[in-house]
Amino acid sequence: MTTSTSVTSTLPTLGLPALGDTAVDASAATTYADINALAALKRDPNSPQAVSAVAQQVEALFLQMMLKSMRDASAAEQTDSNAMGMYQDMFDKQVALSISQHTDLGISRLLKRQLETKSAPAAVKSAASTSASAPAAAADAAPLAQTPAEFVHRMLPPIRRAAGALGVDPMAMLAQSALETGWGQRMPRNADGSLSHNMFGIKAGDEWSGARATADTVEIVHGVATPKRTAFRAYGSIEDSINDFASLLKNSPRYRDVLAAGSNAGAYIAGMGRSGYASDPDYANKLNQILNGDTLQAALAVRVAAL
Repeated sequence: MTTSTSVTSTLPTLGLPALGDTAVDASAATTYADINALAALKRDPNSPQAVSAVAQQVEALFLQMMLKSMRDASAAEQTDSNAMGMYQDMFDKQVALSISQHTDLGISRLLKRQLETKSAPAAVKSAASTSASAPAAAADAAPLAQTPAEFVHRMLPPIRRAAGALGVDPMAMLAQSALETGWGQRMPRNADGSLSHNMFGIKAGDEWSGARATADTVEIVHGVATPKRTAFRAYGSIEDSINDFASLLKNSPRYRDVLAAGSNAGAYIAGMGRSGYASDPDYANKLNQILNGDTLQAALAVRVAAL
């Protein structure tokens, strides 16, 4: 059985700082336990160095989650002691921090942009928003969100308001919107190419008198995947789409079990699967995979760190 000494002694050979080192540079913590460096960030939280360091720490947290998941997946094959598990956890944290500081995974860059935007002066924000709104056609051609973290950042506040009014768990609604839009990457588009803002894949039946967007879809008919050209409801904003979805759940008897789930996200998903909302017989399982998956948890961690 490997001892604690052999675990910690491997750190220098991997190009990582030893666990006993204590760098006090405010721009970065060289070890996951470097309390002095992390505390120094509070003295000037809006500095570029602090923003970069915080972004790296959140990316390291995401990597730690991935490493832990891999450890847990092989836990049944391990016979190590509790002490060995503790040192493995310490080693994983150090590896995650070092990777985040030397490898560009994209998470750090996204969070850094959000933090820099939040700390920018109001005049700069106003100028940026004005210039960004000028090329409207280019903006319309882009997806709603570039990453799951950006999707959660935009969707969670209005979804929380709608879910609160319905009395259901907002995470279940968020997972459903993520599934229906591919984390904001795909949704029906209007004839001019602009986004329909249809965040829940609601079709435009005869009862719908609003705008429509047409898209190619695949429906499961009698167990067979069948391509179709389908009309979907189109909205002027994300909020309009979420409110219309909430109204659909509230006013249709077929979603009685969904609303009865209350704060139980699992019951919400089970009720949605039974309701026939989607033709996919595996719809509920796919919702559960998103709800309990690492992608959503990592995106939520980025949002929390940015608040």
